Amino acid sequence: MNVWPGQPYPLGASYDGGGTNFSVFSSVAEQVWLCLFDDEGNEERIKLPQVDSYCWHGYLPDTGPGQRYGFRVDGPWDPANGQRCQPEKLLLDPYARAIEGEVRWNPAVFSYDFDDPDQRNSDDSAPFVPRSVVVSPFFDWGSDRPPNRPLDRTVIYETHVKGFTEGHPDIPAEMRGTYRALGHPVVIAYLRELGVTAVELMPVQQFIHDAQLVERRLRNYWGYNSIGFMAPHNGYAAGRSGEQVTEFKQMVRALHEARIEVILDVVYNHTAEGNHLGPTLSMRGLDNAAYYRLMPDDGRHYMDYTGTGNSLNVRNPHVLQLIMDSLRYWITEMHVDGFRFDLASALARDLHEVDRLSPFFDLIQQDPVVRGVKLIAEPWDVGEGGYQVGNFPPGWSEWNGRYRDAVRDYWRGAEQTLGEFANRLSGSSDLYEGTGRRPHASINFVTAHDGFTLRDLVSYDHKHNEANGEDNRDGTDDNRSWNHGAEGPTDDSEVLARRARAQRTFLATLFLSQGTPMLSGGDEIGRSQGGNNNAYCQDSEVSWYDWAGADAALLAFTRTLIALRKAHPVFRRHRWFDGEIRGARANADIGWFNPDGNEMTDDDWQVDYARSLGVFLNGEQIGMVDERGAPIKDASFYLLLNAHHEALGFTLPRERWGRRWVRLVDTDAGVAVRDPGEDAPITTAGAEIQVAPRSLMLLRRVD
Repeated sequence: MNVWPGQPYPLGASYDGGGTNFSVFSSVAEQVWLCLFDDEGNEERIKLPQVDSYCWHGYLPDTGPGQRYGFRVDGPWDPANGQRCQPEKLLLDPYARAIEGEVRWNPAVFSYDFDDPDQRNSDDSAPFVPRSVVVSPFFDWGSDRPPNRPLDRTVIYETHVKGFTEGHPDIPAEMRGTYRALGHPVVIAYLRELGVTAVELMPVQQFIHDAQLVERRLRNYWGYNSIGFMAPHNGYAAGRSGEQVTEFKQMVRALHEARIEVILDVVYNHTAEGNHLGPTLSMRGLDNAAYYRLMPDDGRHYMDYTGTGNSLNVRNPHVLQLIMDSLRYWITEMHVDGFRFDLASALARDLHEVDRLSPFFDLIQQDPVVRGVKLIAEPWDVGEGGYQVGNFPPGWSEWNGRYRDAVRDYWRGAEQTLGEFANRLSGSSDLYEGTGRRPHASINFVTAHDGFTLRDLVSYDHKHNEANGEDNRDGTDDNRSWNHGAEGPTDDSEVLARRARAQRTFLATLFLSQGTPMLSGGDEIGRSQGGNNNAYCQDSEVSWYDWAGADAALLAFTRTLIALRKAHPVFRRHRWFDGEIRGARANADIGWFNPDGNEMTDDDWQVDYARSLGVFLNGEQIGMVDERGAPIKDASFYLLLNAHHEALGFTLPRERWGRRWVRLVDTDAGVAVRDPGEDAPITTAGAEIQVAPRSLMLLRRVD
């Protein structure tokens, strides 16, 4: 085959309309072969003719989209010193834009002999591993534009491409579980009616299904096992192999037309190659010591801050380049609107410490493309000192794990929670204000993919993960849940009523809190996983949304809460509360009250058993301006929160805080309205209102 020298950059396979340039990084290779495969699986090996700055490259005229390929690398095999090159192993391109096939778990995909791990396995892995695929960069985006919605106006919906659509009766069967299904008009109409403004998709970068899961006839459903940082997962394509890129772009375009943003949950902290006993699929065989963090005194073993066996070596400039190139690719070529970084603390580690000014964050800060999208950190990993909620730099938002824990503790009646709960409800200024960030830096959530669903949170005291095949040892035991009187399914009407109220109360708390709300997909319809709080391997009815059993009343309640939040900027302020007294009524921007209607004192906050609170939100002091610079005014609200196990009477504050009030939300009665109407009952200052146990009520000031 005619091979031209080509160029070292861009890395990967780049089709220009007349041929394809191939380039791959390896600082230790002695020779790199480009391996081309035809439809029958026949392989042709081509020595890449040039190497510049450790990038091995060549240009093949008349080679274009659809061409399957891989690499073989000849170089040092010295595991004790961190080198694992083996030309017998076919390697995926780290820059592959598409990947075909899955791993077939044959011993040939491993570099060592199972009977003697010190012995090298020289079997050819090509029959058992996926292929990289050349793709066309050309796509008709039409008039697609990013919605570019500010975070303070964002409502995130965390969901799963397959789980959301696999059981949907109004989506054609052959399309379910795919990118095309998520872009289907039925799905888009549902999301718009719900009111969410962004979907946060669980991992869609190419991942593999772990050998131990396949042996148990399970799958890596969540997808936190990446092997291709630029390739959309091929298992979510409805069409033939290689069409996943086009289908993903079509999905994004359809969501953008509905003004819904697309945020990707990305996994740059580790890869699917695992620890020293894992398979050789890509980076391990290309340049193991460059791509992975190895133990300083033993290059055979990997440092593991992720619980998966390895950690990417973000101190290496070529690994940083791969991550940044991947991020830019998803933004510029795939048009996504932001990222949620899985176990982001692992990316921040310089040596062993978590350093928020590590090179990774420096690169993000100066990159004109990446810094302009939504950047959300999961601010922890499994290493020492890895819990870093509140410590990420300006420009970043964070999953606020302290919000989740405080809200769960408060509503289940734990003691000494009132002050912590108040901090989280009002935006977590103690975590984010000191770094120059705004309240929307706090991504508030009560539940997420990892843990109980909302329905299970109020239905189980303990996890029930037996279906995972790990004797119920997997998954956290720190659920902070309450089953309300029965473990799991029950016909007890009182228990069911308490659970329904609890779900409404959690949802109301989420959407009435300062910060950016994230709704875990399916919580709005009462989705259950049967008490499984770690359903990562359940690609089944356990995890798929049960549309036939959807709770229509809960869905309607959730829609109204989101609409209420959107309509009233007082619930999504740009600025922190300061407590300063301003305005004609001489009221602060926020007021905290006892159930007796008096303002909270310092001593009141220290009462261990206190579980009830009134909160005044001043709509005349939001600190926001419109496009012309004029101050934005809103209605004022009074929030009544009763986490006590009995009903409690709340006395409304004296008249300067508001003379007359009307009810909008009552989580006990299941009431949620945007506008109660002119004939709605009015409650006056000084009157007492009964608030049901463990419930929330929202009043709007009339005058």
